[in-house]
Amino acid sequence: MAKRDYYEVLGVSRGAAADELKKAYRRLAMKNHPDRNPDDTAAEARFKEIKEAYEVLSDERRRATYDQFGHEGLDASMGRGGGPGAGASGDAFADIFGDVFGDIFGGGRRGGRNGVYRGADLRYELAIDLEKAVFGDTVELRIPAEEDCSRCEGTGAEPGTKPVTCPTCNGAGQVRMQQGFFSVQQTCPTCRGTGRIIKDPCTACSGRGRVRRDKTLSVKVPPGVDTGDRIRLSGEGEAGRNGGPPGDLYVDIAVKPHAIFSREGADLHCEVPVAFTTAALGGSVEVPTLDGSVTLKIPPETQSGRAFRMRGKGVRPVRGGPQGDLYCRVTVETPVNLTGEQKELLQQFDDALHHGGAKHNPRSRSWMDGVKRFFESIGG
Repeated sequence: MAKRDYYEVLGVSRGAAADELKKAYRRLAMKNHPDRNPDDTAAEARFKEIKEAYEVLSDERRRATYDQFGHEGLDASMGRGGGPGAGASGDAFADIFGDVFGDIFGGGRRGGRNGVYRGADLRYELAIDLEKAVFGDTVELRIPAEEDCSRCEGTGAEPGTKPVTCPTCNGAGQVRMQQGFFSVQQTCPTCRGTGRIIKDPCTACSGRGRVRRDKTLSVKVPPGVDTGDRIRLSGEGEAGRNGGPPGDLYVDIAVKPHAIFSREGADLHCEVPVAFTTAALGGSVEVPTLDGSVTLKIPPETQSGRAFRMRGKGVRPVRGGPQGDLYCRVTVETPVNLTGEQKELLQQFDDALHHGGAKHNPRSRSWMDGVKRFFESIGG
């Protein structure tokens, strides 16, 4: 099937300038793009035809070949690196494709020859007390970040002057080197890809166009956060370049160790020292919680290590769900710094326990029986 004339495909005259070609291509490509015409094979075919026409006509060398020899001339040059997508036309198509469809379909590049870049995201680790993590708080943060220089308005040039087009790449930001049949595209060494050079740098930013300043932000910490949770502050990162959008600030939560409580998800844990007489006879002790002290009843004959659960005294998770519990682990405390009289009374108490046999210390007797069986088994 014979190909249509490229100028006819784009709907322009043979003398059309580059801007006219670009405008025609944008209009037709947007109209016929497959994303806008799902399951339409005719539109997909037209889009490919439009793309091929623009690739050729946007390249001065290939356009001259086409004007003189037509499609046959282009086909003959295919073996010499002149096919569709090769050389400058491929780059031109990539640029225009990004311009046309970047905003429409969520793609495109974040930066390019126009130097527009999104600002960098920032990360801040916020260490907070357990109480603030459980109940929430508002915290003031001082964040170092880069922003556009106010003196030169981000241009990098001294006020009254402006950057000039790079003479090496003519503002393209890239240079092309020919090596036989191949051409290699590289970042311009003079302007480092920006397409501009600054002859008179701004004295405030030394030509960078950006300065480093601290800013103070008020961050609301929601109740129930835990170590590893992250708060995102949209648009509070570094400023974008040349009108680009700012980045985001991510605040990573780290909960400090607590003197009394440890946390496991929504539950809290603590150790409660209890006098051995209270553990033996029963009684009550005052136990702290995050919203006030409560009384914990200790039943008689409580052993060290036993845990008591206090429902609803834990943490309400930040993402919802039932409030956790508080687990109080009893630690029976051995008395210290005894007087002679106290030691004598304890000895009398111990003698009385021995007269009662194993019934007063069942776990100790059971353990000793196990030890005896162990030695008998290894003794043969």
